[in-house]
Amino acid sequence: MNNIQNTFSIQDLEILTGIKAHTIRIWEKRYALLNPTRLNRNIRMYSLSDLQKILNISLLYNNNYKISKISKLTDSQLSEETKAYALKDFSNNYEINSLIISMYTFDEPLFHEIYAQQIKVVSFSELFVKVFIPLLKHIGLLWQTESVKPAHEHFMSNLIYQKTALNIANLPSLEIKKNHVNILFLPYGEVHELGLMFLNYHLKIKGESTIYLGKSIPFDNLFYLNTQVKNITWITYFMIDNTIEDKNKFLENVEKLLDHTKNECVVVGDMWEEYSTQNKNKQIIFKPGLDHLITVE
Repeated sequence: MNNIQNTFSIQDLEILTGIKAHTIRIWEKRYALLNPTRLNRNIRMYSLSDLQKILNISLLYNNNYKISKISKLTDSQLSEETKAYALKDFSNNYEINSLIISMYTFDEPLFHEIYAQQIKVVSFSELFVKVFIPLLKHIGLLWQTESVKPAHEHFMSNLIYQKTALNIANLPSLEIKKNHVNILFLPYGEVHELGLMFLNYHLKIKGESTIYLGKSIPFDNLFYLNTQVKNITWITYFMIDNTIEDKNKFLENVEKLLDHTKNECVVVGDMWEEYSTQNKNKQIIFKPGLDHLITVE
């Protein structure tokens, strides 16, 4: 476990909590909230316990707790106050913060503990939409800013994948609408399928007929399916942005797929926002995120 990141710069803390490094420095000086190790006069390194503490502080601070009050809490009181707030208002920040700690420490039991706590009080759909999706978006930001290693992302993604697959496998037999089918796919080269998997789960709960193809599907496979299945809604989901050239090529293929049919294609991902405002093809529907397709109680 020597390769696990257990020290963090103040820039890491800023990215993880949304609290500006300048503010953290002021709090540290005024209230002695953290206890960093000094490499030299200008460089401070923070421990995993510092990270956990500042995550808890950020939750309370962003919900109108005064920093002067927070600073008077012991570490144990801070932890209890954070948990109490989360339970009172079902704030997902607490769960997300705990899952981030689980990711950084490769602590699988902590992941399962948080999951078990939440699945007792909310549906899997609500847990996925309100906890897992914001968590995955945050991890994507951390990955892009090199604040986490691919191993961290894969560790967390695989745990969520397991829970999603388990919930799909445990679905009871439902009456399926057979006059229409949703075909879910990721285009060739796209491998982040968690969102698509969850959408498959959600559609099945609603009694929709689905064909789940999964990740990295060449378009010639889709053209073949077009000859075998009628009345299709194609659904694809993007987690990572692509070049303009790749996007244009993808849309050209989608238009060919839809040509001479009454089918539709739903393209999910906030990186398509500009295209959605310019789109003139009514058979192509752009959605910025899964939360725009799914309503949970």
